[in-house]
Amino acid sequence: MTPVVSAQAPSDALQPVATMKQLMLDVIHPASNSVLLAINRGGPTNDKEWAEVRRGAMTLAESGNLLIMRNRAAAWVADAKLLAEAGTAAYKAADARDVRSLSELADRIDASCTTCHKQFRPAVFPAAR
Repeated sequence: MTPVVSAQAPSDALQPVATMKQLMLDVIHPASNSVLLAINRGGPTNDKEWAEVRRGAMTLAESGNLLIMRNRAAAWVADAKLLAEAGTAAYKAADARDVRSLSELADRIDASCTTCHKQFRPAVFPAAR
């Protein structure tokens, strides 16, 4: 007989552990740096480096999803989707150990961060005058 497993009831609200700033500083920023550093060094060269890039890329992809769950404003969702899509593409490239495809994603990963920061962190990216 198969045991019955129940899913979490929708009324059980998830409670965030980290603030948005903590997510950016402790999760998203290190993951993007890890992936971009590997790209800027010419791509991963061994199993350990590929695993690190895969982890970083997956973290970016899932962080985009997490950001969407935490804020449903249309502009925020659009920017978070850019992060999720860039992270997903980087994960697929890293999983396939495709240095060329991974390298082609550097600007897309950077743009996913910069696009959001220009809109939601104006002190970091002031408007051009």
